Amino acid sequence: MDNARLEELFESLGPIGIRKLFGGKGIYCDGVIVAVVVRGELMLKADEASIPDFEAAGCSQWTYTGTRHGKDVAMPYWSVPDEAFDDPDEMATWARRAYEAGRRAGK
Repeated sequence: MDNARLEELFESLGPIGIRKLFGGKGIYCDGVIVAVVVRGELMLKADEASIPDFEAAGCSQWTYTGTRHGKDVAMPYWSVPDEAFDDPDEMATWARRAYEAGRRAGK
């Protein structure tokens, strides 16, 4: 996913910053991380308050198998509902949820 497309998807939040992170990209707004791009997939920040919304929309959580113990590790990032990619108003709602989760996390 190129930077121009990311800027388009998150334009409702205002200016965003994009930095290399986890071998992919981190997307920031006002210094708050709101999303990552991992293995070419956009994943939004979530927390206890917003996870039920992501689950209800059928989104999946980013997990990976840890190399030390071979156990699955769940990250606080969830996939974007498909319809949000084609509907700017829908994406604005999800982007705002991710921003709010990032603010609550203090990161």
